[in-house]
Amino acid sequence: MPTEPDPISIVLADDHAVVRSGLRMVLERAAGFEVVSEAADAEAAVRTVLGHKPSVLVLDLNMPGDLTSLDAIPRVHEVSPTTRIVVLTMQEDPEFARRALRAGASGYVLKESADEELVEAVRRAAAGETYLAPRVGAALAAAAPETTGPPDDLTPRELEVLRLIALGHTNVEVGGQLFLSVRTVETHRARIQQKLGRSTRAELVRYALDHALLDDPPA
Repeated sequence: MPTEPDPISIVLADDHAVVRSGLRMVLERAAGFEVVSEAADAEAAVRTVLGHKPSVLVLDLNMPGDLTSLDAIPRVHEVSPTTRIVVLTMQEDPEFARRALRAGASGYVLKESADEELVEAVRRAAAGETYLAPRVGAALAAAAPETTGPPDDLTPRELEVLRLIALGHTNVEVGGQLFLSVRTVETHRARIQQKLGRSTRAELVRYALDHALLDDPPA
């Protein structure tokens, strides 16, 4: 008989116990998830990740203490490189999402939509993918700059596809936004990966961030 895959282990970090309790209920209702520990501030989150090495850390963006959540993200990667981080927040400002992604987060979920989106964000993060709250992703996309010249010989269409992939969209969603078939999106993606020498979504996200493809346009 085939063996069951290991559950996705999760650490919850939020300074409100009632919020942690609610998040635990949401996550533990989903198949294949296991909440292994909780933390009430960013320092404790880093220590807890070090002790448990979870698949995913769900991290509140605004918590009290000397260490900010944004500063904690790279520290988490130092103590547990395989742990992915999903940021949970009330901040809809795309600048906060940009900072979280640059710091190394794999997901950005708004608290008001946690019931619907957190499970998907955790699954994607555990799979090495990126998830952005749709409203925040749309704001980031609207703020993307006009490029003066395509980097690394990417065509304008390939840049559009790359930007949407970096914003966490699936091939189906990219096709829907650009009015392309899924097969055409897959072809563009394969060409992008070949030109850039990058094969995973995480590598494409890092490339987009490093080349300011998600930055605000200059004033």
